[in-house]
Amino acid sequence: MTFQLDPFQEQAIKAVQRGHSVFVSAPTGSGKTVIAESVIDRALSQGEHAVYTAPVKALSNQKFRDFKARYGDDKVGILTGDVALNTEAPLLIMTTEIYRNSLLDYHHRIEKIGWVIFDEIHYLDDLERGTVWEEALLFTPARIKILALSATIPNVKELADWIHNSQGRDLSVIEETRRVVPLHFFFQCQGKIQNNLNTLFREGYLNRDNWRMSSRERRRGFRPLRAHPNRLDVMLEHLRKNDRLPLIYFVFGRRRAELLAQEAAAFDFLKPAERQGIVEQYDTLCDRYDLKSEVTALDMKQLIERGIGYHHAGMLPSLKEVIEQLFTSRFLKAIFTTETFALGINMPARSVVFDQLEKFYGTGFRHLSCRDFFQMAGRAGRRGLDPEGFVYSRIQPGDIPFSTLKRILHGQSEPVKSQFNTSYATLLNLYRERGDKLLEIYPRSFHYFQSGERRRKECVDHFHHKLDLLRELGYIDANTVTAKGEFAAAFFGYELVLGEMHEEGLLDPLDESALSVMLCSLIYEPRRGIPPPRLKSYKAQMNAKANEIVNRIHKRETKYHIRPLTKDASFHLAEGVEAWVKGATFDKALSLTAADEGEFVRALRMVIQIVRELRQAPHTSEKLSRTAHTAYQKINRGVVDAERQLRT
Repeated sequence: MTFQLDPFQEQAIKAVQRGHSVFVSAPTGSGKTVIAESVIDRALSQGEHAVYTAPVKALSNQKFRDFKARYGDDKVGILTGDVALNTEAPLLIMTTEIYRNSLLDYHHRIEKIGWVIFDEIHYLDDLERGTVWEEALLFTPARIKILALSATIPNVKELADWIHNSQGRDLSVIEETRRVVPLHFFFQCQGKIQNNLNTLFREGYLNRDNWRMSSRERRRGFRPLRAHPNRLDVMLEHLRKNDRLPLIYFVFGRRRAELLAQEAAAFDFLKPAERQGIVEQYDTLCDRYDLKSEVTALDMKQLIERGIGYHHAGMLPSLKEVIEQLFTSRFLKAIFTTETFALGINMPARSVVFDQLEKFYGTGFRHLSCRDFFQMAGRAGRRGLDPEGFVYSRIQPGDIPFSTLKRILHGQSEPVKSQFNTSYATLLNLYRERGDKLLEIYPRSFHYFQSGERRRKECVDHFHHKLDLLRELGYIDANTVTAKGEFAAAFFGYELVLGEMHEEGLLDPLDESALSVMLCSLIYEPRRGIPPPRLKSYKAQMNAKANEIVNRIHKRETKYHIRPLTKDASFHLAEGVEAWVKGATFDKALSLTAADEGEFVRALRMVIQIVRELRQAPHTSEKLSRTAHTAYQKINRGVVDAERQLRT
């Protein structure tokens, strides 16, 4: 099955050819990548550079491989926090953070850029990272054209108007609400599979809207329906019998993804020829990524032999890459995964199953937003392969009100809302160039564009409070950034703690092990419920000193009503990091922590990013620069070496 360009794709490509910036809002899986490729083709043909930004590294890595295959190795580079390959290439894949930092640093590469592609631009309202997206859009020079790609959102015009007004760009807005591959919705409830919401309601599966009973109702004898189990084997047999594989099964917990994959191993989804093909490919990839002796990879192989896999953030990044490549090859028939698999990564299937319809949203569990549901559901139905896609939700009486279920399935997607909260490092970089005039930036922000007078005043007050704090701590003085501020401005997210440590001379005496441990404490956030470790020797002293500095910063932030507070130092990985820097095997170093493999690798890669920044930061001593370089060399090996994963 092949397909021609849809009208919305044709409209967008024509706008690109006219030299307009373009905003495209369309459902997940509708073919927005074709438009991105037309932008890149145009930029390269005109001798301009193009930048592609993405919200997650997995998507950056996939695009790096895809674009190399399309344009050639010499034309494509990648620059993330822990990877720098062919960075002068005319097509550069970047995380949004690195692109934003390049804009603030006035890096020479910005001069060559003709187009920048913002994939998944609705990420702008992410609570933690949305500010970075807003700043990247805000600081992109007017001469650079923008391609903004978004899932379906109701306030496309509002967001597009802001992009147009903030820099005066010619902007064409293209909206598509129709899916090329239609979706059909099913429910597993009380052990049965249904395809009609009204039937669910009539038969009493969702017998009351207010399912959290009051004490009065309990006293009057109300009881929730007895729930018959929703068995996984019933679901999988239904999918196999109806030829609805391959399957992406979304789970909102790492351990549950693994447990369900192991339970599914009672099935064998592969024919003998397929089994031989997938095992050969798995062995080849594990050999390429040096995974053959890894315990997790050996355990995974037993699932792979039956056409099953799992994928989550706690896994080794290289093993996740293997699973992604197997799924792309179509040998893998069922993958049990957390929601990161839905973020733009091109891994569609015939069917999607939701284990439940609620997830953790920063402060607590809530039912899925309409946008999150369709971001994942949209992976069902492979364009060019499937005439239709199938979406299954596993629910039980008492799990979800009927009105909420209807809202998720048939309601309007939530609008994108600004989360603008500029970091200290951004303020320092802007202050260096603009002084007190940096506040003139705010009226051009999406937050200002979207807010009433009260919210605007609150945001301006927050700016002033942060500047007052920076002034009190000696990062800015009069209308200039001090040496202390110039150093801190290099570290987005860790600027105040590192600035205070550097001023007090705490970093220079450290060797590469101690420096790595200290830096890791600033970036690592332990999962809920994990107790602090018992630290030995110098690490206990470092912990005390680091948190003394953090507490001092917290007092100033509280004084100025600044939220959120600077992150506490967390030495949960200290023993493992020290062992890794000193040459221990990965398994040995990991055993000294309570972290998952993927968490540990991710933390070490973030340390790599900071030591790289530390080497180049203004006012770093030669000794500290050498120590940072040594730390980089000793950390960046084996499964931690992200560049090695992309070179192979």
